[in-house]
Amino acid sequence: MASRHTLCLLVLAAAGVAGASTVAYDDRALVIDGQRRIILSGAIHYPRSTPEMWPDLINKAKRGGLNTIETYVFWNGHEPRRRQYNFKGNYDIVRFFREIHTAGMYAILRIGPYVCAEWNYGGLPAWLRDIPGMQFRLHNEPFEREMETFTTLIVNKMKEASMFAGQGGPIILAQIENEYGDIMAQLNNNRSASQYIHWCADMANKQKVGVPWIMCQQNHDLPHNVINTCNGFYCHDWYPNRTGIPKMWTENWIGWFKKWGLPDFHRTTEDSAFAVAMFFQKRGSVMNYYMYHGGTNFSRTTGGPYLTTSYDYDAPLDEYGNIRQPKYGHLKNLHNVLLSMETTLVHGEYNESSYGENITVTKYTYGDSSVCFVSNQLHDRDVNVTLGGTHLVPAWSVSILPDCKTVAFNTAKIKTPASVMVMRPSTAEEPEALNWSWMPEKLRPFMTDDCGSFRKNQLLEQITTSGDQSDYLWYMTSLEHKGEGTYTLYVNTTGHELCAFVNGELVGQKHSTNSDYAFQLESLAKLHSGKNYISLLSGTVGLTNYGALFELVPAGIVGGPVKLVGPNGTAIDLTKNSWSYATGLDGEHRQIHLDKPGNNWRGHNEGIVPVYRPFTWYKTSFDAPAGEEAVVVDLLGLNKGAAWVNGNSLGRYWPSYAAAEMDGCHVCDYRREFNAAGDESDLQCLTGCGEPSQRFYHVPRSFLRRDGEPNTLILFEEAGGDPTRAAFRTVAVATTACASPGAEVCGEHGVIAGVDVVRGSCGAYYEGGCETKAALQTFTAACVGRE
Repeated sequence: MASRHTLCLLVLAAAGVAGASTVAYDDRALVIDGQRRIILSGAIHYPRSTPEMWPDLINKAKRGGLNTIETYVFWNGHEPRRRQYNFKGNYDIVRFFREIHTAGMYAILRIGPYVCAEWNYGGLPAWLRDIPGMQFRLHNEPFEREMETFTTLIVNKMKEASMFAGQGGPIILAQIENEYGDIMAQLNNNRSASQYIHWCADMANKQKVGVPWIMCQQNHDLPHNVINTCNGFYCHDWYPNRTGIPKMWTENWIGWFKKWGLPDFHRTTEDSAFAVAMFFQKRGSVMNYYMYHGGTNFSRTTGGPYLTTSYDYDAPLDEYGNIRQPKYGHLKNLHNVLLSMETTLVHGEYNESSYGENITVTKYTYGDSSVCFVSNQLHDRDVNVTLGGTHLVPAWSVSILPDCKTVAFNTAKIKTPASVMVMRPSTAEEPEALNWSWMPEKLRPFMTDDCGSFRKNQLLEQITTSGDQSDYLWYMTSLEHKGEGTYTLYVNTTGHELCAFVNGELVGQKHSTNSDYAFQLESLAKLHSGKNYISLLSGTVGLTNYGALFELVPAGIVGGPVKLVGPNGTAIDLTKNSWSYATGLDGEHRQIHLDKPGNNWRGHNEGIVPVYRPFTWYKTSFDAPAGEEAVVVDLLGLNKGAAWVNGNSLGRYWPSYAAAEMDGCHVCDYRREFNAAGDESDLQCLTGCGEPSQRFYHVPRSFLRRDGEPNTLILFEEAGGDPTRAAFRTVAVATTACASPGAEVCGEHGVIAGVDVVRGSCGAYYEGGCETKAALQTFTAACVGRE
């Protein structure tokens, strides 16, 4: 059978290297040490978790039936300033891959180094824009030089640590560039784009890593020496555009990310399993979940535009690393079935038969063994299919028959307990138990135009001016005015937010929506006789990470105009004034979040803490909650700002930004194609409409001090909120529904007959009852008697 396929072998191992492996590929699968293998992978981003979390996350992925871990590499995290590198803490990429190796799993190294990933600039450092002649992701010598320098750095670190398969390490695939085929046509320079993508492939292969290089979404103009792959919610109908390479799905979007102002997106367990089963039914062999654990955007550079701090992604492992059921268990059962059929799937003769519109039976035959898939892609009705007996195949589902007679798995029939995350209060950290002190942000230096680092007679773009070293950039100017006057201040900005001060007084605040980053601030401004000062504080909430020429998308008050309009229509145009610039806040420069000695905190002894006061720092001490459950801080009552525990960033917070009301919050039916990026009318399975976009913020246990030593929470409240309502919680996992193999939780015709309270494994009933009777009553009323 193998003689019929093109076999592209890459010899990985130097002679005598113990444990070294060879990786090859043909048109059916990756070939590892001479054996075709099914690869079941899950994405875990090392900077979106902590080193202390990595072993548990990786081992849970392995117990969930995966054999591979995948991650991007984040250039701007590793090289925040040119030639100044960071490989410590949660950027210790070598340690992360060692943990994968220790767990006995394979690894996929997606260098990019453009990664998208809902990450500032898609991972590209903002300092690249300071290099003369720079053009991102085109055949451009400055960009290619920097890209090759960083790629070589990462490859050498992996080689030095013996992480590639030929050295006995876990890495079996490497990726260069990312989703470039999606934007090539929009770059308006086809020749340069084509030269660039072929340069990328040649540069990668010069690294001699000994494993295949892949390019995802490179469906056109594919270089000869790389493998193209698919990204999306479904990839069963996608095939490589060149013979001799296997069908790979590098990003199976298992859920979706969330932005401020949007509800939570949920991809049903049934549809998640359906997509995987369809992929392997149609000759797939390498599949990676994006994400298997989403994690947390701990710092300002780890989240794209308007992205929430949580990057949960509705993944099988939730933001805190807890197992999300039934998705985790149902997919685990599917993985086990697929791996049990591995030899037949990757060697067997493939035969597909139609049993009617959207009903397909696929049979793989290898020697005396055969396996079958029966798929029903109808949205609205179940079907009976005769195959070694009669089998009911529910709408939008796939049945898998390892012997072509007996159904071992159906994607729509879940037999795994469902779980919910319960936020438990910690008695010692209830709001009334936290003693707060406070400190005003020093705004006075910025209330004139004397303290800037430089001047220009124009309004500059924020990212290039600040070097993305802060979310904030000050624009400061002055003007002479005869007598007193009342004006309307108009400021055009590309956002994402703006605060306007006139003569030291805050006169206006506004932020853009998460779909349109340009807006106009309009506020009343009173001028006095003599010199008047106008200070504008522009803020970003993450940087653009996707699209053609995304690095040219402006931020800040670039070009304005900025003008004062009087009641009689007279206008004072300040656009070409002499503007003074300063990056960041005073508190950022003084590193207040590190709680260094000498800061003048107020109010702890007096017991008086001002609330709803913008531009204020708050501090409190707390004890680490007992146990090992995940810890969160509930910031309901705060407005917008940033949080730190013991100097460790928890990311931006914005609980005052409520999620929009959308029709998709009121309906969820797995029997249709999932969509998270279309029109509102296409969306469903949403939760959290009308509620805070995010209320709970992850505090990893490794951030906390133990043995009774106090911990410090510091908040920077930008817009004015109430810190006294903040509280700490632990996240407990509770089971809500259960079905044992061979049993059904439903009554006749798929109607829910009742609700039981259980905990732990199936049948382990919790005698204490539900955490809240109201929740049980609500759940029962909503479910019993319904399909």
